[in-house]
Amino acid sequence: MDQLNKGASFSKLAMERSLCPSKKRGGDLGTFGRGQMVRAFELASFALKKGEISRPVKTKFGWHIIRRLE
Repeated sequence: MDQLNKGASFSKLAMERSLCPSKKRGGDLGTFGRGQMVRAFELASFALKKGEISRPVKTKFGWHIIRRLE
């Protein structure tokens, strides 16, 4: 989080540090609607405004930092 708060590239950090298969795309999960992600992830995602980055979010899949693009 510190690096993101200091202006580091979300995509670059995702490619370097993420364990998710989306790391190949800089953490981009594409577009999704309500009801398509686990609840904690969905709530955090839709609470963000365009361009905002979440605090760490815990789900059954692990920890996530979410950046809303649209």
